[in-house]
Amino acid sequence: MMLLFYYQNYLFQNTLRNLSLIIIAFILVALVSYFLIRIRDTDKKTNLIVLGAMLLIFMIVGISWVLKMPQTQISDFGNFWSRAPGFFNGDPLYNTDNDYFSKYAYQSGFMVYILGIVKVFGFNIFVVQFLNVVYQTLTLLMTYLLVTKIFNNIKMARISVLLLMIDLDWFALSSQADNQYLGSLLYLVTLYLLMQNKTTYYLLAGISLTAACLIRPIGPVFIAGIIVFALCYLLINNGKFDYKSASKTILTLLIYFVLFSLAGWGVKAGGVNAYGLSNHDPEWKFVTGLHYQSSGTYSDDMNKLIDANKSRAEMSKVEKKQLHREIKYLNDNHKWLHLFINKVQVLWSARTLATDFTNFSTNHSPKTVEIINFIAYIGSIILIVLSWIGSFYLFKTKFSNNFYLLILPLMAFVVANLIIEVQGRYRIEFLPSISMIASLGLYNILSKFHFKKSN
Repeated sequence: MMLLFYYQNYLFQNTLRNLSLIIIAFILVALVSYFLIRIRDTDKKTNLIVLGAMLLIFMIVGISWVLKMPQTQISDFGNFWSRAPGFFNGDPLYNTDNDYFSKYAYQSGFMVYILGIVKVFGFNIFVVQFLNVVYQTLTLLMTYLLVTKIFNNIKMARISVLLLMIDLDWFALSSQADNQYLGSLLYLVTLYLLMQNKTTYYLLAGISLTAACLIRPIGPVFIAGIIVFALCYLLINNGKFDYKSASKTILTLLIYFVLFSLAGWGVKAGGVNAYGLSNHDPEWKFVTGLHYQSSGTYSDDMNKLIDANKSRAEMSKVEKKQLHREIKYLNDNHKWLHLFINKVQVLWSARTLATDFTNFSTNHSPKTVEIINFIAYIGSIILIVLSWIGSFYLFKTKFSNNFYLLILPLMAFVVANLIIEVQGRYRIEFLPSISMIASLGLYNILSKFHFKKSN
């Protein structure tokens, strides 16, 4: 998939430059990773210094990045940021039942977060940007902790942090009021807490899962993964039924459902959104997701369907009719498999377009924009290619069953995106998991080279 995308989009454009950049990037990553492997991992102080240095370097680069990006908030990010001042002046988040925040009321959780920042720090986008960099840094820390927990390998953990921190496709959106970074961090914290297998941590996991779903509403795929994990790897443990661990997982989900329901009531009672945290436009994601001509992505063709002057009831009928047309087209032309393949390519093989969403083309030359976009894509190429290699090594490597807590939500996410709208940037939340698998591949390659050299 990725090779096909590269062939179609880059092979015949600046061929020598692009190939040179890819080769140089792989060599540099291999050299730095080899250096990280050579540093001893038996001393706790040394491990803390190495990790601390990597996180500090990332924070410096991350802050430098947001300072060079335009302050303008675009697309959905603009909906969050631009409406905050008006809300404090008495303006509602929506005027009709067909506005952004009435249709997608589930975004109100992150809107409350933005309102809280504006209330405390004023209308200063740098606060949001700085916090995004902090969340990214903490995500790197959680990636490190998860690898050490699952694989018991500190050197692999260092590599996983390196692979994620150099992926510009991953961290570029820190300049926008994006809910993916805080959401991703909270989901990783939830999974890490579940891995501790202690009652107190299961309780905390329910709280962090609620916070994650409020900030970034992709909770169903994580909940599905947690449920399957409880059924397959906790309920049946070493041939025995482990009711205790399974029941604790159920406790986590019960806490989530109670707290999330209370949060929805709070959003209504607080006057933020009369629709709470619900989804009043469930058809739209399917209409766009099953549109073959755009490979399941948002497009101008789909945008023509939106009529802000109509009520939600009227638009719902329009969208349902269009959804039937899309399904009929796929059935009549036998395009379901082709659509799924195209969507997988968009989600995992193409650029995330994260750099495009930063709007940095407005204050940089076209040549600079082109190079930065390609460098960002190289980060994704390195992650995905190494994750392929790491996937093969999974069959030869001993790891904790906790690893499935990372994989099962990822699988649920892939399945869900076969029928709903996709965007390359939607993979951002799952790139930490991809970096863990990629670190396994690179670690094994470099270890073989190291061992041969030593012999």
